[in-house]
Amino acid sequence: MSLCSNPCLSVPTHVSLFQPMSLCSNPCLSLPTISLMYLTQVYSVYCSCLSLNRSLHVDSPPVVPGQSFSYVHGASSVSLLGQTVGQSLQAAANRWPHREALVFLQDGVRKTFSQFQEDVDQAAAGLLALGLKRGDRLGVWGPNTYHWILFQFATAKAGIILVSINPAYQLKELEFTLGKVCSNLYRLPDLRMVIVTDSRQTGTVHVEDVMQAGSRQHHQELQDLQTKLSFDDPINIQFTSGTTGNPKGATLSHHNIVNNAYFVGLRLGFNWKVTCVPVPLYHCMGSVLGAMCLALHGITLVFPSAGYDSRANLEAIQNERCNFLYGTPTMYIDMLGQPDLHNYDLSSVESGFMSGSLCPPEVMRKLKTDMNVNDIIVSYGTTENSPVTFLGFLRDNEELKTETVGCILNHTEAKVVDVSSGEVVPLGDPGELLIRAYSVMLEYWDDPDKTSEAIAKDRWYRTGDIASLDRFGYCRIVGRIKDMIIRGGENIYPAEIEKFLHTHPNVQEAQVIGVRDERLGEQVCACIRLKEGQDCSREEIRDFCKGQISHFKIPHYVVFVDSYPLTASGKIQKNKLREEMEKKLGL
Repeated sequence: MSLCSNPCLSVPTHVSLFQPMSLCSNPCLSLPTISLMYLTQVYSVYCSCLSLNRSLHVDSPPVVPGQSFSYVHGASSVSLLGQTVGQSLQAAANRWPHREALVFLQDGVRKTFSQFQEDVDQAAAGLLALGLKRGDRLGVWGPNTYHWILFQFATAKAGIILVSINPAYQLKELEFTLGKVCSNLYRLPDLRMVIVTDSRQTGTVHVEDVMQAGSRQHHQELQDLQTKLSFDDPINIQFTSGTTGNPKGATLSHHNIVNNAYFVGLRLGFNWKVTCVPVPLYHCMGSVLGAMCLALHGITLVFPSAGYDSRANLEAIQNERCNFLYGTPTMYIDMLGQPDLHNYDLSSVESGFMSGSLCPPEVMRKLKTDMNVNDIIVSYGTTENSPVTFLGFLRDNEELKTETVGCILNHTEAKVVDVSSGEVVPLGDPGELLIRAYSVMLEYWDDPDKTSEAIAKDRWYRTGDIASLDRFGYCRIVGRIKDMIIRGGENIYPAEIEKFLHTHPNVQEAQVIGVRDERLGEQVCACIRLKEGQDCSREEIRDFCKGQISHFKIPHYVVFVDSYPLTASGKIQKNKLREEMEKKLGL
């Protein structure tokens, strides 16, 4: 299939992050390291002052329980911010002009807040000079580079919608993504230009040309535009992780991402003393909780490598004296698994942020003993919620950190409803988790049917997750509705079995799925990663479960694996894991 009738895009073999590929049978345009494609067309949480090591005020969880049904509201004495992304960065540059804002170790780039602000204005004016206008879409396809975050803020300042494109996408995924933001994929009539960041290519615009394109007139146009932009304008299309199917384009506004980063940063205790190793920028956690926390809280971001690399992360922590880390459990497990971990000086580390799935208790303890991460804050969120809705507190105990995903975030409502009736369930009972907040996306881009399925008329967003709330407003994620195993009429939640399997001394990580069964409909299949140097058998795992969990929850199949299929953001793709296991087991 060709995306155009003539030249199109291919990835060069020297770019290690990509697989060599062509989007048409006659490739003549080499896609560099990063490409920018221009496309037109419960209980209230009371606020209190806490004396944290970073001396910031954060909201605290409720002390006195309230009602007995599963509803929670993150009340707050701190108001929502009514400002755009551009205004947020400008305020940071005014406050900390000479503080280091960004470090890209692989590229040797270091920028202060004032330098970054100047570059953003230059790039935004250049985009206007090239003919882009408010509401246009500009896709960014590339790994962690300075130009990625530069154009994230430049598009925001120019009123252009940034489309985050996963750099790991291959042909079909790229076709699908472009098809969602460009109405006629096969002819691509609205693809006006490709901006490249390494070597100049025929038919493209080099990023340095963009930086020099803006005249005094375009800079004035940019400044005039600031009074016309609304914080309710769409600013970012983030494609969902695609753990259960094709990704959807969650459309987020300035208001969505500015406030989510603001309140997350407050609870994490962020200020200008924080030097953070974030996750990749193309994921919502990286672009919002990384880049936007930089603008709102003055933190420094250190990017160790173009893509996630656990060894590069450890080197960056040591050499840049980083004190805060972002990651999924898998990312932290990979760092802990480095054979020479003890050779790194990680004494600067204070805290970390974890999202994506629950963390096994042993991993939580090893982070403290082996990596000096004295406090891990857990969270829950979705791309559609900009992304965080539940977030732990620094003082939470181990049980809360390993069994819950934290407490409701400021200005956010959550309720748990019966999957069939839609009625709110009693506290502690499982049901579907619904969210209503400032952070709920505007829509799925150009997909009104999927939007109406996800967001009700009263603005409650259906997460598709099975969860329960406790009497203090902490949330436990039981699993995905689509992941629930129905074995002979019994509903089985994989997370419950996974949690138990993590207590086995030889198990590093466990994922439980349902696989086809002619008699029972589905059978329980446990996919287990063993600790290095350990051995185990199917019979040992099943014997370990007997008498500890219900007989129908004991895995019928036990498969030992080296890894799991992951999204680029580190989430396990259970749909693909299920396909792999059914094929492996001959089902």
